[in-house]
Amino acid sequence: MSKNSLSNPYANKTYPADKWQERIAQVAYRFNKQYQNQAFEVPDEIQAMPIFREWTTGRLGDRIVSPFWEIAQPQKNEHCLDIGCGVSFLIYPWRDWQAFFYGQEISNIARDTLNSRGSQLNSKLFKGVELGAAHHLNYPENQFDLVIATGFSCYFPLEYWHLVLLEAKRVLKPGGHFVFDILNSEQSLAEDWAVLETYLGAEVFLETVSAWEKTIKAVSAKVVKRQLGELFELYKVRF
Repeated sequence: MSKNSLSNPYANKTYPADKWQERIAQVAYRFNKQYQNQAFEVPDEIQAMPIFREWTTGRLGDRIVSPFWEIAQPQKNEHCLDIGCGVSFLIYPWRDWQAFFYGQEISNIARDTLNSRGSQLNSKLFKGVELGAAHHLNYPENQFDLVIATGFSCYFPLEYWHLVLLEAKRVLKPGGHFVFDILNSEQSLAEDWAVLETYLGAEVFLETVSAWEKTIKAVSAKVVKRQLGELFELYKVRF
């Protein structure tokens, strides 16, 4: 696959052009490289950081994953949308939950991987993954019982996340929940992790919790539950 196809996963897709496209493409390129096990070129001083060594061994991912199911486990026959899903259907126990899985992802590598393998795991539960960004969901309104978005909010400013919240609200059924995580800038790992991710190709925004909660309040969302992890904080909200 050429570098151009990695950096522009929307090359063959009609997609609304707006000011977020450059950042979306940058984040997609960073994760496409990771999914394809391509080498990242980082300075020696970054490679010497303990957090980089943990990232290269995979231990960091295990430490900072956001277990959304602990505050909002998908229920049997619920229709659930995972935004920025990566390859989550292959990792998390969707078959045990017996919930219908839909995905939307900016990485064409992750999208293609899931669409080629998901139905082989469970053709009844797996409903496919769309290529697209979180602020333009390719689904009709009032379709989902649960919407999930973990692992990517930190790559975008709060102005963008305001749009994501409104899109989640649009596609949720009345009474449905939106579960997402934020990078808690007060956690001890936050600054080193932000530096690492910047050198891996995706700038991180270190926002305060109070700024996040103002953004949540601005779209008339009510926080139902929170859960703090080692780096990220999970929010469960209802509109």
